[in-house]
Amino acid sequence: MNDLIDAPALSARLGEPGLVVLDVRWRLDAPDGRPAHRAGHVPGAVYIDLDGELAGPPSPAEGRHPLPGIDALQDAARRWGVRAGSSVVVVDDLGGMSAARAWWLLRHAGLTDVRVLDGGMRAWRDAGLPLEQGDVEPERGDVELAYGAMPVIDADGAAAFEGVLLDARAGERYRGEVEPVDPRAGHVPGAISVPTAGNLGADGRFLPPEALRERFAAAGVQDGMPVAAYCGSGVTAAHEALALRIAGFGAAVYPGSWSQWSNDPARPVATGDAP
Repeated sequence: MNDLIDAPALSARLGEPGLVVLDVRWRLDAPDGRPAHRAGHVPGAVYIDLDGELAGPPSPAEGRHPLPGIDALQDAARRWGVRAGSSVVVVDDLGGMSAARAWWLLRHAGLTDVRVLDGGMRAWRDAGLPLEQGDVEPERGDVELAYGAMPVIDADGAAAFEGVLLDARAGERYRGEVEPVDPRAGHVPGAISVPTAGNLGADGRFLPPEALRERFAAAGVQDGMPVAAYCGSGVTAAHEALALRIAGFGAAVYPGSWSQWSNDPARPVATGDAP
């Protein structure tokens, strides 16, 4: 699997020419990860802002985390020190939930060597590996990016999806029991609930490929069948896409996700356990 790397393997590669480590410390209840990054990060890791660099301006029409314009993403990636041929490793402290957004976005923009640190900062600390404090200012890169390498669907595509559409949010949000962020509760009609939290073991690392494959097969995913994932705003949908890839399945992402869908009164909403 060339989409994940473990802590000892990353430690052994630190200082390697062309390696860029990105720190995407972000969570819904604490979107600014700079304080955590400055307090201690993988040596050499560059902090990146999920809200400001891995997403465009939010709006009801586009959702809370629409894809950034390709020029803006390219400029940001160059600020992070990414060059043509760079090997990128993305780190977070959320079981890969936010790091997967950077993984997917950079893959979609044409980079071929992008990995997520399996287990994130927890795995790094558990391995007893050193931390660096303060800010990291890398030499500017020269990478050129272009979208199109990963499959994407929009709201119309989700509405008419002929395959398995997975809802990666927590089950209570899927069922419409709670909705802490978006204007309507429920799910896209026809979508199946497969929360991203179930992609991880108790150690915060991805389940083995066989276990993930079994999990998605139970939701109806089969080889050769179209699969797409959405979540609240397109962040953890990337985590679902990564888990599917580890399991041997390809999947599209619906970037606007529920934050876009629920803001359109013309879009129907389903509630309860049934798709």
